[in-house]
Amino acid sequence: MMKRAEKEAIIANIKTDIEAAKAIFLTNLIGVGANDAVAIRKGIRDVQGKMIVTRNTLFRKAAEGTTVEKMLADLKGPHALAFAFEDAAAVAKCLKEAGEDHEVVDFKGGFLNGEELTKAQVIELASLPSRDEMLGTLLATFNAPISALARVLFAIQEQKESGAEPAPVEAAAEEAPAAEAAPAEAEAAPAAEEEKKEGEE
Repeated sequence: MMKRAEKEAIIANIKTDIEAAKAIFLTNLIGVGANDAVAIRKGIRDVQGKMIVTRNTLFRKAAEGTTVEKMLADLKGPHALAFAFEDAAAVAKCLKEAGEDHEVVDFKGGFLNGEELTKAQVIELASLPSRDEMLGTLLATFNAPISALARVLFAIQEQKESGAEPAPVEAAAEEAPAAEAAPAEAEAAPAAEEEKKEGEE
């Protein structure tokens, strides 16, 4: 039998998690074996989340005076709370994948930034890319021009090593005489004007 001090500690910890979490998801774990439950917990923990399974009475006590009080008021049967402290979509995705592996795992509802979510909204959130996935896509976009530049520089280096002048260098060499000729033409213009004036006099 759980002692009163243990119950109070669990209630206090759950209340702290409720207040700290960016998102909270209610699910059931009926029929999930101990090993599978451990794997689900680990997956959620890896994305800066946390899952708690305890008595419904303790959930109700911890929820009193919080945004999730109504959601946890009339629980029947085994349930679990999953908390997302950083990436709500990533935690929701872990639960969704658990539901695909174990049909008995199902969303019951949730809260995101203090706003209640329906089951459909939680499923939609779980379908969004996680923060790491979005950062990976963004990084790939940034790296694309860098990769192209790296290929050009590598090609120039290969040309140098083979003894051939890289194309950009040749183009610069061809432009140089034209640039040198421009000042000479500019100097010739005043001389032509002076000769014209002398002829008129």
